Amino acid sequence: MLPRTLEPEVMDSVEEASDYDRMDHSGVNRAFVEEFLTAWNQGRDNLSDAHLIDVGTGTAQIPVELARRDTGCRVVAVDLAGEMLKLARSNIAEARAGQFVEVELVDAKSLPHADGQFDGVISNSIIHHIAEPGVVFREMLRVLKPGGLLFVRDLMRPDDGATVDRLVETYAGDESRHAQKLFHQSLHAALTLSETQQMVVVCGGDARWVHASSDRHWTICGRRPNR
Repeated sequence: MLPRTLEPEVMDSVEEASDYDRMDHSGVNRAFVEEFLTAWNQGRDNLSDAHLIDVGTGTAQIPVELARRDTGCRVVAVDLAGEMLKLARSNIAEARAGQFVEVELVDAKSLPHADGQFDGVISNSIIHHIAEPGVVFREMLRVLKPGGLLFVRDLMRPDDGATVDRLVETYAGDESRHAQKLFHQSLHAALTLSETQQMVVVCGGDARWVHASSDRHWTICGRRPNR
């Protein structure tokens, strides 16, 4: 089994933010939003009335994609990287999504929001940045309303280095060397499927919320119990 190798928690250089934003995440982002909407609609809630938080928003590509769908929901997009949030504000302005997306410089390990404040918590690719990811996951659950939807996706650590190299070549082969390096490091820093299931259970969730959603991602999808 490939050991987990941590990477820096915050990607806050201009180069890192720019390289991340320039990478083609469009297909992954569309899939994230489509699957989130499918899960949301199964609960028969009105998304136009929903207040969501996107934890580790990066350059706010997921909230912008949600805004493009005319869902009408409001999203608080939080991240600890100031350079990422500069690009997030630019992306939001370009998409004319400022009415629906609010940006906050926030540490996900200690969210400054009230218990049960949000109807939904979404997050794409923050867990692999956190040395003790259970701390962030507990915060996600804390700010989620009872019955609210948790939809979290991240990279899934492969079993061996050869698989890491294959995934980098397949999904980042046309990107810059720096972007390839970032993806390589992220795969090494990610949790395995079983580690993710264990984290969810320890934090009070259900292991059945966790599934492998692609050859390189796991997804946590579940509703906080009404208790």
